[in-house]
Amino acid sequence: MAELLPLDPDQLLTSTRSVRKRLDLERPVPLEVVREALEVALQAPTGSNMQGWHWIVLTDPDKRKAVSDLYAKSFSAYRAAGKKEWGDQARQATQDRVQSSADYLAEHMAEVPVLVIGAIHTGGAGLPPGNQAGLWGSLLPAAWSLQLALRARGLGSAWTTLHLAYEKEVAELLGIPATVQQGVLLPVAYTKGTDFKPAPRQPLDEVLHVDGW
Repeated sequence: MAELLPLDPDQLLTSTRSVRKRLDLERPVPLEVVREALEVALQAPTGSNMQGWHWIVLTDPDKRKAVSDLYAKSFSAYRAAGKKEWGDQARQATQDRVQSSADYLAEHMAEVPVLVIGAIHTGGAGLPPGNQAGLWGSLLPAAWSLQLALRARGLGSAWTTLHLAYEKEVAELLGIPATVQQGVLLPVAYTKGTDFKPAPRQPLDEVLHVDGW
């Protein structure tokens, strides 16, 4: 069993960050550690206890490169669309750092030791019309639990979805059946240091609504 970092629950929840530049691209990640984290993730809630999730773990360099190329293609289009401008200087500085780290990840995604795609069984009917919370609410909590479990073991990850612009191509590449829909791509690696801290967030009172809007 992998050694766990000495983090209490609040520390774990507030210091699990999207890690990009601090991913250690040189250190191998044992598949057993990823399996261990996934065992934790599978305890997450899922609608009607259906447990329709699937996890595609990529360690093969050629497959990681192929998926990364599609991600980079989508990222290039996203980047060309321009960045959001914030009136607040502190918020703008934070977003500029995020953009810089996103650029780095797109350039180095293929070098990340492990890529994990979280997906869910839909039966081939495609995405449901209207609000899709019922579908994704049965996958995304487990994906976040996976990120927490990885963090506790000294690994970092970053929530990404840009590859979904080429979901069909990724499915064909990896043999994912048409009855399964992809929801998230997590690059996974050990981190350079483990001293992550809470990030700046909006004040709670700006987003809190009690007994109505």
